[in-house]
Amino acid sequence: MANTPIKIGIIGGSGVYDPNILDDIKKIKVHTPYGATSDLVTTGRLKGRYVFFIPRHGPNHTINPSNVNYRANIYALKKLGVTHILAPSAVGSLNEGMKPGDFVFTDQFIDRTYKRETSFYTGSQVCHISVAEPCCPVLRKILVQEAKRLKFPYHEKGCCVVVEGPRFSTKAESNMFRQWNADIIGMTMTPEVVLAREAEICYATIGMITDYDVWRSGEVSGEEVAQTMKNNIEKVRKLLIEVIAKIPKERTCNCKNALEGAFL
Repeated sequence: MANTPIKIGIIGGSGVYDPNILDDIKKIKVHTPYGATSDLVTTGRLKGRYVFFIPRHGPNHTINPSNVNYRANIYALKKLGVTHILAPSAVGSLNEGMKPGDFVFTDQFIDRTYKRETSFYTGSQVCHISVAEPCCPVLRKILVQEAKRLKFPYHEKGCCVVVEGPRFSTKAESNMFRQWNADIIGMTMTPEVVLAREAEICYATIGMITDYDVWRSGEVSGEEVAQTMKNNIEKVRKLLIEVIAKIPKERTCNCKNALEGAFL
């Protein structure tokens, strides 16, 4: 495992990707047994590291959260040899202390989705993968260190309620999620993080708070989310650049052995 080259995948909105940060850029089509990925995979090098980028919602943000082909995206990155995934996503805040513009390095989730394929193993083989700690602790530690060094506002931990979408919550739902002690709300962390675990890829999400959910704000609009994302996008890029350079050459976490004992 020590000799396996580190390759980093980024799954995020098209605004996160800037071709000027990569060298030797090319786009490739990866065939998967689950159909097409959200877009062609952009490959390149950053500070000597191989980087592979997929815009989660397509190049023009035309794929809603329910229709993202999560299995194809993760399978393609695995096929390309990706060892680590960094996954920026827009989230709403359910916690007064987590403000729009802050980063949250999520450590837990509550899955409220119901339309999505959540496993690669849907035939005769059943995979009981452990996601007690769904995000890679090594990646999360690096994210915290670099956010602190860059003086970006961040939260080391947070629980994300993942809803089906694409609609936003009702006030009743938002207040219920707060009673569950959830901190943020999003639409894409699951099944993405679970599939990455099945693929034995280290995964960490970068929650970018764009709004207070309706429990506090009364309304959430797509325009508000887009504007906050636009204001924060340069910070996300800087964070990704620094974190990619700091990922250790050897994987010491348990993510790489996630399938051990998962099949009965």
